[in-house]
Amino acid sequence: MYEDWDPEGLLSTLPAIATCLLGVFAGLLLKDARIEPLRKVAWLVGGGIALVLAGHLWGLQFPVVKLVWTSSFVLVTGGYSMILLGFAYLLIDLRGHVGPTPILVWFGANAILLYMINNMVGFQGISRKLVGGDISAFLDATITKGTGSLVEVVVGLAIATALARYLYRRGIFVRV
Repeated sequence: MYEDWDPEGLLSTLPAIATCLLGVFAGLLLKDARIEPLRKVAWLVGGGIALVLAGHLWGLQFPVVKLVWTSSFVLVTGGYSMILLGFAYLLIDLRGHVGPTPILVWFGANAILLYMINNMVGFQGISRKLVGGDISAFLDATITKGTGSLVEVVVGLAIATALARYLYRRGIFVRV
């Protein structure tokens, strides 16, 4: 219909701003030197649980829908994000369990560039050319239906990860 139609519309701007502010408040909490680290974790996890519960309760009246970015969607996703941030802060920053976090650093160093490359070229499109078609059909027939699609997504993610790692290791950082 319309090439530049925004499915979320103008009214979704306020919930998007609220989502952004949840991130800002979480960041301010983490930067506040007056609050002890375990209390920060408690605030993030406790606040996240409260937001998820409030979002699902509000969702009974105003459904949780990403497409129109409802206020209940903001509460639920903001809550889950705060819970994950709280546990990541506890495990990575406080306990020192680094694990697979270098991959997150690679992606975070050039997040906008990788997002743009994916929108212009498409990692899954490249993956589909490599392992789609006959290979995907063979996997679907041999293993189970959907395996070919799963392999396409995994290969696409591997391509994106390899590019992110390459850019990071070479010191290539595109800033906006």
